Order: sequence, then C-alpha cells, then structure tokens
Amino acid sequence: LYFVPRDNIVQHAEINKKTVIEYRPDSNQAQEYRNLAQAVIENTDFVIPIPMTQERLEEILMEYGMMELADDYKI
Repeated sequence: LYFVPRDNIVQHAEINKKTVIEYRPDSNQAQEYRNLAQAVIENTDFVIPIPMTQERLEEILMEYGMMELADDYKI
C-alpha cells in the first residue's frame, strides 16, 4: 500500500515515549506517516492478504542478502 522509510527519529521518539508525530510533527518521518494514513483512507484495492510460505520468506531473505544459506537459519 505504501512504503514507509525508517529514520533514527523513530528511536528518539520511542525513548521519549511518544509517537513520531507527537515528538517531531514537522519531521519528514511524521509526514511519511501522514502519507501512509492518506493512502489507507484512499485505498480502493480491498484484498485479503495471503500469508507467504516459510520457503518463500527464506527465498526473499536470501535474495536481498539477509540470509546466506537457507539451511543455516530457521525462521
């Protein structure tokens, strides 16, 4: 639906026990969350997600370099 990049400001807000929008309402990260909210409101593609298999998850992790060998890790 919408990709939200993660900025270090998220950790700073968490440490202060606030949301990013409360902590730094004018930050780029706060705007990303507002954009996500707007994307949810405007969404017209109502589909029921289907969970991926364990094998597919491992393939994706290997593809993006998050796992070296599927046999070395069990998620």
